[in-house]
Amino acid sequence: MTEQDQDKLAIEELNRELNAIINSSSDGLFVCRADGRVIRVNPASERLHSIKATEVLGRNIFEMVEEGFIDRSAALEAIRSRKQVSVLQNHHGRKLMSTGTPVFDAYGELVLAVVTVRDVTEIDQLQRSLEEEATRSSQFREQMLAMQQLELESRQIIARSPTMMQVLQQAVRVGGADSTVLILGESGVGKGVIADLIHGHSKRAAGPMIRINCGAIPETLIESELFGYEKGAFTGAQSAKPGYFELADGGTLFLDEVAELPAASQVKLLRFLEDGRITRLGATTSMVVDVRVLAATHRNLEQMVADEQFRLDLFYRLNVIPLTVPALRERRDCLLPLLRHYIGEFSRKVGCSRRLGRAALDALLVYDYPGNVRELMNLCERLVVMSENEIIGVSDLPPGMCRQENRETESALQWRKGQSLNDILARVECQVLTDLKANGLSQAQIAGELGVNQSTIARKLKKHALS
Repeated sequence: MTEQDQDKLAIEELNRELNAIINSSSDGLFVCRADGRVIRVNPASERLHSIKATEVLGRNIFEMVEEGFIDRSAALEAIRSRKQVSVLQNHHGRKLMSTGTPVFDAYGELVLAVVTVRDVTEIDQLQRSLEEEATRSSQFREQMLAMQQLELESRQIIARSPTMMQVLQQAVRVGGADSTVLILGESGVGKGVIADLIHGHSKRAAGPMIRINCGAIPETLIESELFGYEKGAFTGAQSAKPGYFELADGGTLFLDEVAELPAASQVKLLRFLEDGRITRLGATTSMVVDVRVLAATHRNLEQMVADEQFRLDLFYRLNVIPLTVPALRERRDCLLPLLRHYIGEFSRKVGCSRRLGRAALDALLVYDYPGNVRELMNLCERLVVMSENEIIGVSDLPPGMCRQENRETESALQWRKGQSLNDILARVECQVLTDLKANGLSQAQIAGELGVNQSTIARKLKKHALS
């Protein structure tokens, strides 16, 4: 045989080996030229996409998208962006992850786009099963069962942390009494929900529950709104009007932001708490009303008393039973169930299917939530409405949250007393591998990103118990 014949046989043998590898792959694979023309489709790709190779070979991927033959193409996006692109697609009830990789020649010119397709339905189902199992095996499951009735009644209370569970138990306990309760806590922690819970477990539950935000009513109107007025009490008072105290007769009056009450109203509120009587603005006689007062504030009333901004005697009258609702950052055990609850609730309202990806969930679990539950609810609504994909990723989060996660990571990687250089390097290595796996990269892709062999990545993943 001539040297040319030997080269020809070697090439034919290499082609047979490559064809055998490509055709035996369980992952789908097809190849396009730079102009979008399809030149290779393996059997796995035919099976995953429910098509025949003869239907697409020789066709242009650009035209196929325009015709609606396919709705989205990783190859097309890889050609346009000249970068590796991953696309999640739903096909006949199956979830397919397509990764398009551009291939360049020695001169940097794009020559091919290679797409690998993997069925991730089983992986997705496994993740759901793991999440459900983690919820079922929670260490606070027994406490949650004990509070199940409270959750059904309030429809707003989700608690896992011992501190929040204690507050709820205290709220139920004081509901049976008729004492004045002062609910303390930062804005957005759910003080109003605690007030509803107290009223719902009181003997006044069948009576009215009147809520008033003392900071939302102008100072000139707050007294007339609370205690009512008689006809002619002031210009424009064409008829008498009952105040909130009268409307709450036989029930509960919830004074939110009670620290914002002006001095004159503080005096009249104190008088009511002492003898149960109120006097309408412009009236000459008082009346008795049967009202339980619940008050709430995010401000430090003791400091306001010291600064002579709030009456000391009123403070003691309100502070009969104080309940402090912890901030969300102080009850992080509640974060995961709250996030899942509100993502699910807003998804149902919007009429779509959304859930948090692992990386996004990790970022949300380390965020401090200065606006507490109110901020978390608004964030979940925003993520559900604005996300384009079923799985909410890190790119869907507000930039500030990503920066906080980075700060947490940077802090975690700082030197700690007693650590050797090898300990620090191992911790950094583990963090990087964890982040890359959280982004959905395979071992081969991680190896490509870090410039090492796949066997090295496999060994290090096993070392850090990440495989």
